[in-house]
Amino acid sequence: MDTSKRHPVTGLLAASGRTLVLASGSPRRLELLARVGLVPVVEPADVDESRRADEVPMALAERLAIDKATAVARRRPASDVVVAGDTVVARNGGELGKPRDADEARTMLAVLSGVTHEVHSGVAVAADGDVRSVVATTAVTFRQLSTADLDWYLATGEWEGKAGAYAVQGAAAAFVTEMAGLDTTVVGLPLAPTLALLADVLADVLADVLAVPGSTFAPAPRRPG
Repeated sequence: MDTSKRHPVTGLLAASGRTLVLASGSPRRLELLARVGLVPVVEPADVDESRRADEVPMALAERLAIDKATAVARRRPASDVVVAGDTVVARNGGELGKPRDADEARTMLAVLSGVTHEVHSGVAVAADGDVRSVVATTAVTFRQLSTADLDWYLATGEWEGKAGAYAVQGAAAAFVTEMAGLDTTVVGLPLAPTLALLADVLADVLADVLAVPGSTFAPAPRRPG
């Protein structure tokens, strides 16, 4: 890989000697990390993703990300840095999960037709027995979808295994008329918040390295008082 494409976090990770683990089997999350030079060990989590009573979609996304990171961290060396994510598509406060079949996918897409919905992606980073998390939200507006649109999209098969029954990085991009927020949130892993969390965790590990003047994440020198 062209080293110019590597995010500074990759250098912090290398300096720490830590192993980065992605607690997800999602090829989309893996590809997003690869964009900035991060190549994690993939170890999917197996957790109960049921929504709790009165749990709002944003809280659900964050809790599941934490649960996934925690579950994988428990079976990894304590020094490993585990990243997990969960994405919840919501409309009017209700969750649109992964459709069980094409009929349910059609129903979900019909609900999203011509309106704005929210996509919440929770991210959690676990290391040294500590877990830190954040949630990013993007508002997505679909144009009005015709029966022909729905027939065409369902035939692509992209809806399978996707929250809300669509993949914005694929053919469903043809439905989007407006997006307010990070596109990577909709794909499944808000990249900027994820990198910020990783930098925060690794900063604690490498406090002495980060104190070196000129380091990418070094604190600004104090002015004489």
